[in-house]
Amino acid sequence: MLSYDIVVIGGGPAGLAAAIESKKNGVDSILIIERDRELGGILQQCIHNGFGLHIFKEELSGPEYAGRFIEELKEMGIDYKLDTMVIDITEDKVISTVNGEEGFIKIQAKAVILAMGCRERTRGAINIPGTRPAGVYSAGMAQRFINMEGYMVGKKIVILGSGDIGLIMARRLTLEGAEVEAVAELMPFSGGLTRNIVQCLEDFNIPLLLSHTVVKVEGKDRVEGVVIAQVDENRRPIKGTEKHYECDTLLLSVGLIPENELSEKANVEIHRVTSGPVVNESMETSIKGIFACGNVVHVHDLVDFVTEESRRAGKGAAKFVKNLLKEDEDVITTVAGEGISYIVPQRIRVENIDDSVHLFMRVKNVYNDVKLVIKLDDEVIREIKKPHLAPAEMENIKIKSSLLKERKISEISICVEEV
Repeated sequence: MLSYDIVVIGGGPAGLAAAIESKKNGVDSILIIERDRELGGILQQCIHNGFGLHIFKEELSGPEYAGRFIEELKEMGIDYKLDTMVIDITEDKVISTVNGEEGFIKIQAKAVILAMGCRERTRGAINIPGTRPAGVYSAGMAQRFINMEGYMVGKKIVILGSGDIGLIMARRLTLEGAEVEAVAELMPFSGGLTRNIVQCLEDFNIPLLLSHTVVKVEGKDRVEGVVIAQVDENRRPIKGTEKHYECDTLLLSVGLIPENELSEKANVEIHRVTSGPVVNESMETSIKGIFACGNVVHVHDLVDFVTEESRRAGKGAAKFVKNLLKEDEDVITTVAGEGISYIVPQRIRVENIDDSVHLFMRVKNVYNDVKLVIKLDDEVIREIKKPHLAPAEMENIKIKSSLLKERKISEISICVEEV
């Protein structure tokens, strides 16, 4: 059986940043396991720019952003295995893997970092009625076909869902000569960043139909058209609002789900809202020595935030291996109040915070002219005015450790209130 101090599962932006940070914090025995044929994860197919503005203070494409970390990783001499699938993790941190060259391998780790990312929600998960012809793709699969494999997916396209990948693919397909008929969104607000709505839809005169959904897919061998209808406040189609769109391809951009089958095998506690592991200030899960970061914990909108979070996980894992993480009996719980969907991390051990703790969260709805109210137990410590809040854009609040250390508190709560 092979043995490493730290094994990172996933060689995307989260895994790369975590492994590099662990090495910088004094751990030499590190292995990354990646199931794809190269490191970089989803970034390798994201050929558009907009990455790296926070981390590198410049605008990079996905492959360029990933390339900087891959180069650093190789210079540091960190081990990695490609085309290798992890099939099991135990609570004792024994990892079972399989690949074409070495066959079945077991690896014992002192600490594990889960960085498997997320997957797309499929047609089966959203129950679209109609036939099952060719030409229905998830937006990410279409992106891989076009940007990496060199195949065009269709000529007349309808996109369901306004997540960032769907918006970016509307622009990409248009640039490749396809005609994007419309982007339909079930919710009354977009699921993507404002900049992507402007740059990918408005700049190309592609209509965004809010409070609309696809109610039927037509075609036997290949998609021939879809029927889109308006929905009511309960998200049910309104009879009489149906409209037929002729198309040969339907792209689905209907949400992302953290890839947590392995986490569940290791009996890691999963949060009911994020569908990712419950983590503490060091990104450690409910199982000691198993850490998690990136989209496997909660879906991020910017890769720069994935990198920052993963660095915390890498540092936390290195501290764990060197027995430097403190087991604080007084654990602070974060509570998502009115208008907040979730907060990460969910638990905080004050003794392990150096300077401050970053709380990441998403709101439940679109709000204008409101404030975020932060409380330590029942005491309001800060109010942050926000002219606009939307579920598509993650919020980040920093709380200084001195505030948490000078008194004994049991919870931090955040809620949305009217100004």
